[in-house]
Amino acid sequence: MNARIPILKLNEVLIVSIQWELDDQTAIQFQEDLLNKMHETAALGVVIDLTPIDFIDSFIAKVLGDVINMTGLMGAKVVITGIQPAVAITLIELGIRLSNVMTALDLENGLDKLYKELEA
Repeated sequence: MNARIPILKLNEVLIVSIQWELDDQTAIQFQEDLLNKMHETAALGVVIDLTPIDFIDSFIAKVLGDVINMTGLMGAKVVITGIQPAVAITLIELGIRLSNVMTALDLENGLDKLYKELEA
């Protein structure tokens, strides 16, 4: 049985902190859970914290890219925080562009950026 990624709601923002390396099934479940939670809560923003993640494979990178694009299609702003060097390299090498996504070094800075963006 795979553990689900917790998705917390803070005001109009959803916060996701991925604490372990994802397998394919958990990644797909996370994608579904996040989109459903966005729909249920009418969230205006999402922060996805990847700080503990040192490595992602091509499938997980694609799912992450898809989640970011789907979140944008649902009208929410996205901030990715804590991207480790190896993860950044993998995303670029696989051609996954995060051009419409804000990034920050840590969760605190990511929330600050998101709230400033939502106020604008």
